[in-house]
Amino acid sequence: MHSFQIVTPDRGIATALQEKIDRKTKPLGALGQLEAVARRIGLIQQTLSPRLERPHMLVFAGDHGAARAGVSAYPQEVTWQMVENFLAGGAAINVFCRQSGVGLSVVDAGVAHDFGGPREGLIDAKIAPGTGSYLDGSAMSAAQCAQAVEQGAGIVLGLAAAGCNVLGLGEMGIGNTASASLITHCLTGVPLADCVGRGTGLDDAGLARKQALLQQALARYRGAGGDDDASKVLAEFGGFEIAGMVGAMLAAAEAKMVLLIDGFIVGSAALVASRLVPEVLEYCIFCHRSPEPGHAVQLAAMAAEPLLDLGLRLGEGTGAVLAYPLVNAAVAFLNEMASFESAGVSGKA
Repeated sequence: MHSFQIVTPDRGIATALQEKIDRKTKPLGALGQLEAVARRIGLIQQTLSPRLERPHMLVFAGDHGAARAGVSAYPQEVTWQMVENFLAGGAAINVFCRQSGVGLSVVDAGVAHDFGGPREGLIDAKIAPGTGSYLDGSAMSAAQCAQAVEQGAGIVLGLAAAGCNVLGLGEMGIGNTASASLITHCLTGVPLADCVGRGTGLDDAGLARKQALLQQALARYRGAGGDDDASKVLAEFGGFEIAGMVGAMLAAAEAKMVLLIDGFIVGSAALVASRLVPEVLEYCIFCHRSPEPGHAVQLAAMAAEPLLDLGLRLGEGTGAVLAYPLVNAAVAFLNEMASFESAGVSGKA
């Protein structure tokens, strides 16, 4: 895996950024989290007048060997069927991207289906038709995991070269909340039961079964001497789509892009990326709070405060794109709102 050169944004501009925000025609701090977003983007771009250019959403799709054991309420076929829905323009992510003028590409990181040659809007980065089942062994080999990370990175470097400086990430993969739960537990040490939720809508019996299966997978890994090294945990329990997103995040931060982080599954990739290179978090804007219990665990571990809390649990990157107008608004007030001086308005006495 190539080593990513990610730098912490130079704080030299921080005081000037804060002064510009504070001199706007409003009480100090009155725009709340929007002020924090404006500050972050100004630091990332090292300017008092940031610009968001060619925003793009990448939805990584992959299948999970463990899905066949019943960790999800939906059959595995739904992964490829939903990819077809994305390509046809009919999914929620398509609607929200169109509404906000965000470009969209779907990445086949490892779907158990043949999409039949080049397709408009589909990037073929298939490592294999789905991972192995972590109930029996590692989901991926170390080489497969590294390859998925590299593929994700390469796609993002291409977008950066084309002038994109704001990237949203989303995913599709039946069974991937189970993967995210295992990753979250291993990297935070929070009890597995507190990291496992209903995913796409399991009933009580389904949730109990999911927890039992994940406990079994964990016992197998620990019994084989498995530790909490982020790369090993990713290969052991992750999906090709999660590994692809890890690479995408690291490459985006290396290219000094603004990263829009969706919910629980994208959060698991962010957790891995941040354990590999902690500086990646300086480039992230956390977009929404998922009701999945493990998401609260992730947010606490990354000291993240998301913009939206709408009870969203769809995935696909929908939370990231729904938050994008707020991110846009943060940049707009910084660039366009009058200062007390320019407006001739009296400041605080």
